[in-house]
Amino acid sequence: MGEMRTGLLEKIGALQDTKLYRELHWEGSFEEYLQIVREKPEVTRNAYQRLYDMIIGYGTEEYIDNKKKLVRYNFFKDEQSGGANAIFGLDIPLMRLVHVLKAASEGYGPEKRVILLHGPVGSSKSTIARLIKQGVEAYSRTAEGALYTFDWVNLKDTGLAGTDTDRFASPMNEEPLRLIPEDWRTKALVDLGLGNEKFHVRVDGDLDPASRFIFKHLMLKYKGDWSLMIKNHIRVRRLVLSEKDRVGIGTFQPKDEKNQDSTELTGDINYRKIAEYGSDSDPRAFNFDGEFNIANRGVVEFIEVLKLDVAFLYDLLGASQEHRIKPKKFAQTDIDEVILGHTNEAEYKKLLNNEFMEALRDRTIKIDIPYITKLTEEVRIYEKDFNAVKVKNRHIAPHTMEVAAMWAVLTRLEDPKKHNLSLMQKMKLYDGKVLPGYTLDTVKELRKESKREGMEGISPRYIQDKISNALVNDAGEGSINPFMVLNELEKGLKHHSLLSNDEMRKRYQELVGVVKREYEEIVKNEVQRAISADEEAIGKLCGNYIDNIKAFTLKEKVRNRYTGQDEEPDERLMRSIEEKIDIPDNRKEDFRREIMNFIGALAVDGRKFEWTTNDRLRRALELKLFEDQKDSIKLKTLVSAVVDKNTQEKIDIIKSRLMKNFGYNEVSASDVLNFVASIFARGDAKE
Repeated sequence: MGEMRTGLLEKIGALQDTKLYRELHWEGSFEEYLQIVREKPEVTRNAYQRLYDMIIGYGTEEYIDNKKKLVRYNFFKDEQSGGANAIFGLDIPLMRLVHVLKAASEGYGPEKRVILLHGPVGSSKSTIARLIKQGVEAYSRTAEGALYTFDWVNLKDTGLAGTDTDRFASPMNEEPLRLIPEDWRTKALVDLGLGNEKFHVRVDGDLDPASRFIFKHLMLKYKGDWSLMIKNHIRVRRLVLSEKDRVGIGTFQPKDEKNQDSTELTGDINYRKIAEYGSDSDPRAFNFDGEFNIANRGVVEFIEVLKLDVAFLYDLLGASQEHRIKPKKFAQTDIDEVILGHTNEAEYKKLLNNEFMEALRDRTIKIDIPYITKLTEEVRIYEKDFNAVKVKNRHIAPHTMEVAAMWAVLTRLEDPKKHNLSLMQKMKLYDGKVLPGYTLDTVKELRKESKREGMEGISPRYIQDKISNALVNDAGEGSINPFMVLNELEKGLKHHSLLSNDEMRKRYQELVGVVKREYEEIVKNEVQRAISADEEAIGKLCGNYIDNIKAFTLKEKVRNRYTGQDEEPDERLMRSIEEKIDIPDNRKEDFRREIMNFIGALAVDGRKFEWTTNDRLRRALELKLFEDQKDSIKLKTLVSAVVDKNTQEKIDIIKSRLMKNFGYNEVSASDVLNFVASIFARGDAKE
């Protein structure tokens, strides 16, 4: 039994990366550290430089959106955690954030500010902060992100040791080069040749009060011999940042206003150690464990930063502007950390109206984090949480996430002031769809005139909650469909805690109707495509149409395939196809030439024209074939209880096409066919 246990332990132990463990726990002399700095000066970077380099290190992608060159930062895809905290559709706000970090890393000013993420509830402000904290933590464990701090050692015979150890760790994980006194630090760095063309080593600030206290006492003992003191009493070690261990990453969440205590930010006296060191003004009897202290060298996040008591504000202002904090009873202490806050809109409005907060306003860089206004990006949020891998026991019918996202995005958009557009059309333009008569300039204009778009509307959290409700509902025979989700969304509006306004509630309910109508069009189109998915028949129809328009544009005749006679182009056939996509009579010639030019352009590239190649023609052909075939299938009979064997066979073929080509299962395919049949029965379909 004992042997077996040992075997299991060894198996678990074998999973450990012992080489990495040794690297992360490296320890050496100050001399050895100087050698590391000489070879790799980047280890001395400040917090902003490290954060910026970490984000850029994951790589970037450039793309054009609406004539605008945008950059997507791979870091925010969160591939390191399998995309659990991935950010979608916010490339522009994230570009602004990274530009601020870049300017701060160059020392151009933003490093003296609080970076404030501001936006409506659920717009992923906390997720961005969480990603940054996790990223900085992981970066400190890599070779590129390595950083170091120091411990005071061999203190037993100096009278500086505590009762339990002769080792004293730098309480704020400081950069070892701070041990070189400021008076001659710059000259020392130049003389040692530290730094290179790529990176200039520069270390600002002085030691924390406890290290300063020990430093002064030891310098007295060594009669001012700095090098001997450092040789005997300093061990440099690798520093691994960790939020859980409160090393280099701090998080501050305000409690209720009567209960706020500024020692939470800047540390407090350790009363147990006063007995040991004899005085409460001995810095070794002070716990440097406030959020500002422990976040030194990394990041401090302020959750709901504007709920801070005014007393806390002074600490925050000093920390941002001067890079200094004032622990109780001690001199100001230098810090090196990124200060990141986030707040929602209601709190920010309070800030604007509060004259006491003017100093804070002046020292913040506000970055708006709005809701997503691009449908495809919004869909990705829900597909990340609700997909076949995560939802194993329920089938999610096609378009379920799409209609939920569609409604969410519509609630965030402002009505178009001009251009004679519906809100649905505006959403499609934003999503990169091409609508006849509208250009990229239209989209640019629409965005410009909508000042607060994305700062109001329904949050993704509400949608996620309602999708969850639909999933645990018993209806739907093991599958959920768009109507189930839309009904949940509409029902929930009555009790939505953030909707105090009846007018807004009414508007959101009307938008559910808009989405339902759009969904009808989508599924009608799909069923039509499934009915007309007879590739052989559609290929023949296409060949016939192309022969006729070729003859028409070249003013030739067409050979009849059956009689072998040359005949005039079949105008009735051509118009019956073109009318399906609303080509008016006076535009038919242009459209036919357009198709011929398209075929010619493909031929020049050595590519063959297929009926699927041109999207508009494909749609027209499908609708024509659908019209020719729908009467033989008699979709309307689906609504009645009696279906003959021949019709049933045809319906089964359509069902199997819906399942194969569009992702339906047996239940959802039947549902969607019944739904579309009921539309045709109402006479809503194009006749």
